[in-house]
Order: sequence, then C-alpha cells, then structure tokens
Amino acid sequence: MENEVDSQVLAVINEKRLSGPRLTPVEIVAKMGVFDARDKPFDHAWLATGDNVIATIWAEWVNVGSGGRWFYLESLDIHHRAGGGERSAQQVQRAKDRLSLLKRTFDAGTGFRAVVQTNRIAILETESNKDAKVSTRVRDDEEWHVARWEPEQKLAVLVRGPRGWTPTDAEVLAARQRGNVPQPLSASASANAAPAGDDKPSPEAVQAAALEYVVKHFTGYGYKAENMTGKGFDLEVSNAKGQTLLRVVVKGTAPGVPSFKLSKEENDCSKREPLWRLLVVTDAGSGVAQHKIYKPTEISSAPGFDPA
Repeated sequence: MENEVDSQVLAVINEKRLSGPRLTPVEIVAKMGVFDARDKPFDHAWLATGDNVIATIWAEWVNVGSGGRWFYLESLDIHHRAGGGERSAQQVQRAKDRLSLLKRTFDAGTGFRAVVQTNRIAILETESNKDAKVSTRVRDDEEWHVARWEPEQKLAVLVRGPRGWTPTDAEVLAARQRGNVPQPLSASASANAAPAGDDKPSPEAVQAAALEYVVKHFTGYGYKAENMTGKGFDLEVSNAKGQTLLRVVVKGTAPGVPSFKLSKEENDCSKREPLWRLLVVTDAGSGVAQHKIYKPTEISSAPGFDPA
C-alpha cells in the first residue's frame, strides 16, 4: 500500500504515473518488449526481446540508503512468503522463474529493467490475500542490477542506478526487519511458551521464547547477537568484522500476555543510545511468531506497548 512506501520512492512513482500514458499493468510490460505479457499477467519477471530481463520491484520493499540510493532485498527462499507461511506450488514456480532470471543477469554482469509497483493491500498479504491486486505500476527508466547474491544468507541485494555502490551491513540489517519473516523456534522454547489447555503462558516464558526467536533470527543471517541484559538493552548485534549494528530491547507478546512495559533503564537508554531499537515478537513461542523493529520515536506505535 502507498502508506508503506518511502516518501522519496512514492514521489518518483507519482511523477512517472502522471507524466506517462495511462496503461494497464500488463500493457506496460508488453510495451517493454514482452510480447506474451498477456499470457503471464501474474509473473514477477519476464524475458523481453533482446534477451533483456524485466522484473517487478515492489515499492513497499524499496529502501533508500546513503546518498539517496535505492536498494531492494530479494529473498532466495522460494518456499516461504514474506509474511510467513508456505507458498503454493504455483507461487513457488513463480519465485523460481524470477530468481532464475535475476541470477542470469548477476552471472552475466548485466543489469535488468524494472517495473515499480504498489499494491492495494498491505505488502505482507500480497501472496496470501485473494484480493491482492496491483494499485500502480510504472516503468522505471533507471537500470537496476544485482549487487550481491548470497545463497548462505538466502538473500540478494538489488540496487538501482550505476554500479559501485552497495548498502552497508547496517542498512541491510535494518531493511531485513521490514520483511517480518517468521523464524522457527526450538521445540523447548515452543513448549515453554505455549499454554497447556486453558493455562496462560507466563510472561517469563513468553520473554524467553521471544529472545530465542530473535537470537535465531540474527545468527541465521550470520550476525552475532550477544546477551547484554541489564544495560538498557537485551542484545548487541554485530557483523563478522565486529562492528556493532544494533542494540536491541526484545519484548514478546502472546495470547494471555498481550502487553509489555519498558523499564526506566530501557527508556533512558533509548534516549541516549543511537543504535537502540525495540524489537517486538508477536505470538512468541508459536509456529507463527513474527517480529517488527521500532526506533525510539516509534515506540508508542508498537503493538502491546504499555506506557504506564
């Protein structure tokens, strides 16, 4: 949805939408050289004339890095949706086809052309809601390229504009939080946090499950997450070079434990520590746990936050 798009990105989309001819999403792709576009209206990447690759860029996932450069994180996990859950066989095939074309450009050292689009519903529901449709699609005159392809991280970094620039590790890490991809918990954490029968889970069990979830999330991407509880934050996240990227307070919610509070120490730290972030895990301890990260200025909008 447009309210999920960075203002700089949305301004470019609106300018192109208003300045060009009024075309349907399929017509835009067809005019870019994809003659069978009408037969592939739901594809996310196409091979056009001249062996040119065209790919959809969802504006809601576009990040603006240093110097105003746009970048986009591409998941290499073909089996799971961005909002969590398994993809259907048809969705898996579309993901395979898209990644195959993007990898082709990466291996050849060439760029690709993009259509940038917004959606009528929340971006996390694009593959799970039958009402999902393109709201606006525009042709991007700037070339994109695959700057990094990291199978071990299940991630590729797509960059708009000339080569030579890539986002920093901190920018990539911050962008990852927007994906909100559920992470599996160990059986012990799930058992501890999940209520038995009508019993409610304890806040301590939910918090323990949330911490394990977050540690798995960061370490799964190759980062180090060191326990720093008692210093105004719970985890210090650093990259392989030892550079500190985030200092995170972790809070978990679950049925029966719907809210959380920040301690005075955590509140004070949020005001003086530039790397401080709040990370809230909803449905902690379950198979559908999800998370979102908040800056100090966004704390009040976090679900379950109790300012009392």
